[in-house]
Amino acid sequence: MVVRPLLAIFAVLLMAGATLGQAASTQGGWRSTSDSPATLPSGSDAVGRTILPVSGTTTEPATPAAPAAAPAQPTVQVSTGNGTLPNGQGQLWREYDINPYTLRVTSTNRPEQAIVDWILRETGYEAWHSEPLAVLSANSRVLRVYHTPEMQAVVANIVGRFVNRAAETQGFGLQVVSVSSPNWRAKAHRLLAPVQVQTAGVQAWVIEKDAAAALLGDLRRRSDFREHSSPQLVVNNGQSTVVSASRARNYTRDVVLRPDAWPGFEPQAGYLDEGFSLEFNPLLSADGQSIDAAVKCSIDQVEKLIPVVLEVPTTVAPRQRTQVEVPQTAHFRFHERFRWPVGKVLLIATGMRAPPVPTDNKSLVPGLPLTLSSGPARAEMLVFIESKGQTGAGSTAPAAAQAAEATSYQGRY
Repeated sequence: MVVRPLLAIFAVLLMAGATLGQAASTQGGWRSTSDSPATLPSGSDAVGRTILPVSGTTTEPATPAAPAAAPAQPTVQVSTGNGTLPNGQGQLWREYDINPYTLRVTSTNRPEQAIVDWILRETGYEAWHSEPLAVLSANSRVLRVYHTPEMQAVVANIVGRFVNRAAETQGFGLQVVSVSSPNWRAKAHRLLAPVQVQTAGVQAWVIEKDAAAALLGDLRRRSDFREHSSPQLVVNNGQSTVVSASRARNYTRDVVLRPDAWPGFEPQAGYLDEGFSLEFNPLLSADGQSIDAAVKCSIDQVEKLIPVVLEVPTTVAPRQRTQVEVPQTAHFRFHERFRWPVGKVLLIATGMRAPPVPTDNKSLVPGLPLTLSSGPARAEMLVFIESKGQTGAGSTAPAAAQAAEATSYQGRY
């Protein structure tokens, strides 16, 4: 009889324990491993303790990113050909001995380049870089050409003009001057015979030697006359020379903020080269009656520097300012080829451009202030070119004159 009450009490206690366990589970006191992982941060429990993987859970490893595909390389089909040069248009291989010219030229390390340049001027660049297949190559001893018979005849004529013994001591005089007004034409116009020029604004004439000497004498008496080359400058046949004068013009182009250094910014300096350069390359014709010349000229001038004020505040000077400069420049270029008779002088006038060398805008009358002008200074460059005939037994004297010219006029006015 005693056992039955005890069993009843034990059953009541079991039911009460089950009820308390269910309540604790509802209040978050414990959690089954089968709960959804989205209810807690991955890798920790409600109080921040690390949760190790247990049976029934799976940890997915991170999938590595696939490597980027390499860009497709273009496929170039190359073959060795049949081992022979195509000659579908009758091309011929010729080798020209240029030693008679290259051995006497000491003013440049690659005198053969002058021959190649003249061939390209005469024939055009396209003739060697399109159909038919062509070859033009030179070293100090030989010029190798692969082209049609017609082109070989042109090349032979040009090479002959370089290696011709009668022309090896032929010299050409070059004088470069400028004036600030083109009114010299008023007196000389009737003496000038026009020559065609492609560059807009540039004019050229041929003039008798005596008339050219008289014109130069008149120009030298002008107050605005400037001479930019030596009157004794002589250039040998087939060679080239450069008459130039330039200088660097410095200015402040920008500023960079530097809070760690006084005064809080750092000026950035800039410079521009201003001046002129004239390259002259003459070549006597095969019959000695005419002159071919390539003339290339460039003029660069800084007309003025326009100031711009920038704010560069610092903690010490919140209203600090500084100034930078923006250059206003003028540029002129021309590259022409001329042909004229040996007995006359070629005169080239560039028109009113930026002056070959900088000029100071000063009043022409002492004591009077500079009046407002309509624009920056302008001048006209004049180039006189003439044949000097035979200059001696060799090219030493003209080469020395050329070296003296480069020393005397490079970098100064």
